[in-house]
Amino acid sequence: MQAILRSKMAASPRQRLRSQSRVLRGSCFNTSITGYQEIFTDPSYAGQIVVLTNPEIGNYGTNPEDNEATRPYIEGLVVREFSPISSNWRSQQVADEYLEKYKIPVIADIDTRALVRHLRDNGCKRGVISSSKQIRTS
Repeated sequence: MQAILRSKMAASPRQRLRSQSRVLRGSCFNTSITGYQEIFTDPSYAGQIVVLTNPEIGNYGTNPEDNEATRPYIEGLVVREFSPISSNWRSQQVADEYLEKYKIPVIADIDTRALVRHLRDNGCKRGVISSSKQIRTS
């Protein structure tokens, strides 16, 4: 399914990983190389769409020991590439299944480095992740 990521920067049609949804939230970013599960469950990201610059997210799956809290706090996730499989002896669940359980939309195939440069230069903005072609930002 196609999805749209819209910010004040631009609208970009991209691949959608899950069912229909719409999220309108503040956006922020994280440039960590590891620790995506900790980012998902960190209460400091509550109510935000998080952009991750690490090019491959989800490749080592998730497990309860790496949670910062009992549930994810992010409202949406923007990544370059989201792995459909996990390859780690500690993995108990694929990251996509983990986020789907909590109905958190994920959008992939985004140039997250360019998006983060925009956010750094212009400040964090409200963003939308939607599977609808009609997007209202109010």
